[in-house]
Amino acid sequence: MTKILLLSDTHSHIDETILKYAAQADEIWHAGDIGNLKVTDSLSALKPIRGVHGNIDDHIIQKEFPLNNRFMCEEVDVWITHIGGYPPKYNVNTREEIKKKPPKLFICGHSHILKVIWDKKLGVLHMNPGACGKHGFHQIRTMLRFTIEGKEIKDLEIVELGKR
Repeated sequence: MTKILLLSDTHSHIDETILKYAAQADEIWHAGDIGNLKVTDSLSALKPIRGVHGNIDDHIIQKEFPLNNRFMCEEVDVWITHIGGYPPKYNVNTREEIKKKPPKLFICGHSHILKVIWDKKLGVLHMNPGACGKHGFHQIRTMLRFTIEGKEIKDLEIVELGKR
């Protein structure tokens, strides 16, 4: 069993509440727009982190984190990218790969809109944790927590961090 904390769009913001939730996870996944490596350094001091760079991230962050990160967590095929769209409106850069070889879990950030959508046609669970930073148009800062156990994704929880 692997407990995941999923966050995105920190835009250089990290605080004690985010770190408190990070300490409770087994792994932390960041879906881009990190903003500053101090964010991921603070998180990785607590738990292992996987992530991708986003459209605001500079060349330093791009060296540390790829554009796409596809990996297995237990028996779940996971694909994280910052700008990927959502079912059925996948981004032009992800659409063909998703149709050809769908992951079980497809994670994006970018929109600052929390979404969890099941793509019945492709058998893909899409997650966007919203934004936990303070920059952007979102009103409430959010993250997601869930568990992966074997092939199952379960115990999904929305974490609200208060107003931006």
